[in-house]
Amino acid sequence: MRLSELLVFDDIVIQCHDNPDADALASGYALYLFFKRAGKEPYFMYRGFNKIGKSNLMIMLSEMEIPVHYEPDFDRVPELLITVDCQYGQRNVTKTEAKNVAIIDHHQVTVELPKLSEVRSNIGSCATVVWDLMREEGFPINADKVLMTALYYGLYSDTNKLSEMAHPLDRDMSDSLMFNEALIKQMSNSNISLGELLITGRAFLSNEYIDKDRCMVVEAEACDPCILGVISDFVLETDKVDVCVAFYSSPLEVKFSVRSCSKEVHANELAAFLAEGLGGGGGHLYKAGGTIRPEKLSEPAKDVIMKRLHEYYEAYTIMYAKDTVLDRTGMKLYEKVPQQVGVVRLRDIFPEFTRVDIRTLEGDISTQVESDTFLMIGIEGEVYPIKEEKLRRSYEVSDKPYEHTFEYAPSVKNAVTGDRFEVCKFAKAAVGKGGARIWAKPLTNYVKLFTAWDEEKYYAGVPGDYIACREDDEHDIYIIRSTLFDQLYFEVK
Repeated sequence: MRLSELLVFDDIVIQCHDNPDADALASGYALYLFFKRAGKEPYFMYRGFNKIGKSNLMIMLSEMEIPVHYEPDFDRVPELLITVDCQYGQRNVTKTEAKNVAIIDHHQVTVELPKLSEVRSNIGSCATVVWDLMREEGFPINADKVLMTALYYGLYSDTNKLSEMAHPLDRDMSDSLMFNEALIKQMSNSNISLGELLITGRAFLSNEYIDKDRCMVVEAEACDPCILGVISDFVLETDKVDVCVAFYSSPLEVKFSVRSCSKEVHANELAAFLAEGLGGGGGHLYKAGGTIRPEKLSEPAKDVIMKRLHEYYEAYTIMYAKDTVLDRTGMKLYEKVPQQVGVVRLRDIFPEFTRVDIRTLEGDISTQVESDTFLMIGIEGEVYPIKEEKLRRSYEVSDKPYEHTFEYAPSVKNAVTGDRFEVCKFAKAAVGKGGARIWAKPLTNYVKLFTAWDEEKYYAGVPGDYIACREDDEHDIYIIRSTLFDQLYFEVK
């Protein structure tokens, strides 16, 4: 859905969920400004039993002059109702009758969506979704510092001070906004009430410690999600605790925060495992979080979390490639299919020795531009650095532009100046020469593989993915996703 599709309506009401948070207020405010600029007179409101009272939100409303109205008894039937940071029909938003309904959200879909919907469940904040929609319409976001501050604070709050950002679009918005740092700091330092401080203290008394996994689970009362981050950050500083999961349950959601200081447990992966099929989770390697829908649970949330933690630790086999030689029983010999990829010489974009950050759907990579440094763009938009000698040995590089579209176009940024360029605009087409052979077989269990070239970050494989090693190097072991394997390799008969 494009925002311009909604401009056919004149009587527009924007409604965020009951007990709105910073993300809901920021998203609704941005939409309000969009429609005002288009010549409309939108009405921005929230309903429910409780009026906003949290200190940080009161500062936000006052300092940014956000024109949101508390309407517990709203009874007008607008031509268009837009629910923002929630979905029409969910329990966390009081139902408002309307002739037409649109939904803009970033949570898991739990209702039947109307035709006018934009729900991106893999994005960290609704503010990011609205920012991207407004960018698409050419709205001058960067001309309004108040708007940029609101959008940033929406993301900042909903991703636990940016620690639980998982999608590169969230990082793109964070990088692009010139916000009021003093106001962000003021709101951030007014985030915890005395009551929430007491909640934090009581939570420490309600914990389960899993000795063999050095993991602690802490249950808190329903609170602002940022409190869970405070709890889990503090717990992780405890001796003999390498992983912490802090959570609360409410009738509307189960919210959890994950922290890890173990290189063998990625917080974002554990968060996704805990929420799989029940909600959503993600973040960074060491800080992550997520939400579970209570209507999907048949037992208490704590029991589900404890069971899934046990399953997680029992499921994975940890392997270090440099110390491992695969048993080739059941493995078959495969040869790489000549495949077109994209190739970029970084020196064509940046001066030599420039430090650059490469942003992809898989995460951020940092490297230094050298005379023989290239980037390769795989068939799903995955990007990785490669030296020219290795590139020329395995690929034929042409002068033809590399033309391909991806869910998220990879980009590269000068780490010093902040200048960013889309990688594909500079890429040339290259075709693999073929001939590279591997031994491979499908995994029947979960694996965390530390490759021979990176002992700090593992690559996870699940049943159905392939584990492989090069024919000419038994320690060059890696994981190939099941969805890619048949596109990349064919069996040698």
